[in-house]
Amino acid sequence: MIVKLIVDGGNMKPGPTVSQQLGPMGINLGKVIEEVNKTTSGFKGMKVPVEIEINTKTKEFTITVFSPPVSELIKTELKVEKGSGLPGTTKIGNLAIEQIITIAKTKMPDMLARDLKKAVKLVIGSCVSLGVLIEDKEAKEIIVDVESGMYDAEIKEERTEVSQEKKTRLEKTFSEIEAKQEAAAKELEEAKAAEEAEKLEETEQKPEEAKEEETEEKEQPQEKTNK
Repeated sequence: MIVKLIVDGGNMKPGPTVSQQLGPMGINLGKVIEEVNKTTSGFKGMKVPVEIEINTKTKEFTITVFSPPVSELIKTELKVEKGSGLPGTTKIGNLAIEQIITIAKTKMPDMLARDLKKAVKLVIGSCVSLGVLIEDKEAKEIIVDVESGMYDAEIKEERTEVSQEKKTRLEKTFSEIEAKQEAAAKELEEAKAAEEAEKLEETEQKPEEAKEEETEEKEQPQEKTNK
């Protein structure tokens, strides 16, 4: 029997999901976790797919580790924990085409892509949904550039090393973008705070207005009586 799990690389822990799937097999859960952590130690900080094939008669098992999802590899490359909640407007990083090629080469055995160029395009597609820039551009633009042959030399040569000059340029560009994003977020936050303060002020004014109206209504009959 084969059990499929997605675990934290090098840090699988016992939990309800693990117990439910492996508990009924009657195998040593502690030993399984130990072996999984040993075989996934090279993927620390990433979610890793694993398959555990269990012989229900002998209780022996074998572990197969697959490379992490493309999104995990991208986040690891950028040293971030999560993607952008607003990928169209908020960016989380700026990768070089060489880094994209590195990820594509890592994932290619698990992909349907027949060649590295197609694998690169698939990785770039994930960058679109995560909010990742590539070579200072929107990922969608880079897909067009790849299709036009702009990066054929890098892909053919399987370049994975990024020059220090390029690293500095990409970091500088993203720092400027990040500063603009933070300023826009702060401005939006201040606008929301001002709107909420205005609503609160209006809410506080309404009881006072109601009291004034009530007082006026009580005074009117009194005035008629006096007349």
